Amino acid sequence: MHDHDDHHVDLKHPFDQSSMIFDSHTEKPPSAADYKFGLPPQDGGNGGGSLPELTGSSSQRGRGKRSMENTSHGVVHHQRDQLSGGGSTHSKVYHDKDIFLENYRQMNKTMKIYVYPHAKTDPFAKIFLPDNHRSPGGNYASESYFKIALSTSHFVTQDPSKADLFFLPFSIASMRHDKRIGVGGIKSFIKDYIFNISHKYPFWNQTGGADHFYVACHSIGRTAMDEAPEVRINAIQVVCSSSYFLQGYIVHKDASIPQIWPRLGVRPTRHPSKRKMLAFYAGAMNSRVRETLVHTWINDTEISVHPNRLKTPYSESLLGSKFCIHAKGFEVNTARIGDAIYYGCVPVILADHYDLPFGDILNWSMFSIVVSMQDVAFLKRILEKIVDSGDYFKLQKNVLMVQKHFEWHQKAVDFDTFYMVMYDLWVRRSSLRIRLSD
Repeated sequence: MHDHDDHHVDLKHPFDQSSMIFDSHTEKPPSAADYKFGLPPQDGGNGGGSLPELTGSSSQRGRGKRSMENTSHGVVHHQRDQLSGGGSTHSKVYHDKDIFLENYRQMNKTMKIYVYPHAKTDPFAKIFLPDNHRSPGGNYASESYFKIALSTSHFVTQDPSKADLFFLPFSIASMRHDKRIGVGGIKSFIKDYIFNISHKYPFWNQTGGADHFYVACHSIGRTAMDEAPEVRINAIQVVCSSSYFLQGYIVHKDASIPQIWPRLGVRPTRHPSKRKMLAFYAGAMNSRVRETLVHTWINDTEISVHPNRLKTPYSESLLGSKFCIHAKGFEVNTARIGDAIYYGCVPVILADHYDLPFGDILNWSMFSIVVSMQDVAFLKRILEKIVDSGDYFKLQKNVLMVQKHFEWHQKAVDFDTFYMVMYDLWVRRSSLRIRLSD
């Protein structure tokens, strides 16, 4: 649970015309010297140039599909036919590689994003502007990385008439730490922000916000729109807390972004034959499935589970295990999927109703195992069967292929997490160019 701050904040004044938080819309757009989100560099990204080959890492998963299916006895069988059928493994990690690449090329050439401008001198500049002077850190780094990558990309336009989508650049994580706002003031802050942009600019009202989006990785983001329901209903929510069971997240309209802990340096590797532990989990006991997981397997010699953080290096356990368990906590998402993929460990997902990241593109059944939360007692039997069948090695190889899709860079690299999120936005823009005023 999150502590809520009752600190009262008068949010009307910061969004008053006199505060100059938002420059009034004029025919001449603000210059790059005035705003972090300036004109994109001429050589930014690929800019629609030649597309690099998809090698070294690719990913897979199907929206609403499970990599395993329950039987009447609760045992889950892996979809072995997908791993052993014809065609290249590389192609199979995508639902349709050819369609993805063609759409990716079009997205990279033509997609444009208008970012609502904010000056460096704005009193809430840290909430709206990217921090290009330091690398993001912590569990919610995805939120900051996206903003930094977008700010230097060729996707940004300062001509709203050319925009496919409009970015609402507020940061939920930054609001949470701002003493003027705090957890208790986030809902009111966003309500006032939407009121301001919808009265100062024409863009929101032209589509009811349907061509707008925001990015949030903190779980507070799920309730942050309570006082601005039009954002939750109409805008594209790019969030880490992507549970389609809970009210507020709408599959196909909204998009899931992976929660990735930033890491620097050379990625460690370990051959599958050197991974002696069957499965690994460590984390706080903040959900029923985690409690059941630890209670069931705490004394097992092949499944290593820990009710708290490890005293030994976390990375060693990830490198030494065949499977790494992602179990639902307060929310369906945690950084453990990103951890597993980074260290070449096959993710085991114990989180019902989780709309996994990039599901329109990736076939998750080819590089992960999804187990119903009610089948924790059968976990060892499930994983041993996958190892005995030889499918583990195919899954692990595919994990290495998808790694590049689960990486952030200060300067975005083709097919990394930033570009995958942009692709998710591209496919969601669909008919949003039809204005309500047309």
